[in-house]
Amino acid sequence: MKNHMKYNGFYGSVEFSNDDNIFFGRIVSINDRILFERDSVVNLRESFHEAVDDYVEICANMGKSPERA
Repeated sequence: MKNHMKYNGFYGSVEFSNDDNIFFGRIVSINDRILFERDSVVNLRESFHEAVDDYVEICANMGKSPERA
């Protein structure tokens, strides 16, 4: 996929804001809105991984299965 990252079965979009000088994205193909951002591509990947891990943990704490694409 172009402009996407994959981690643990989840996909994240990759975009850049020239006005704010940051990279940002969201976990795609799920109903929950999970966003992440960082100042570099390398750091954005780390933020994406953290967002996925947090999402999976929150779902487990709520007793629900995380949505998957």
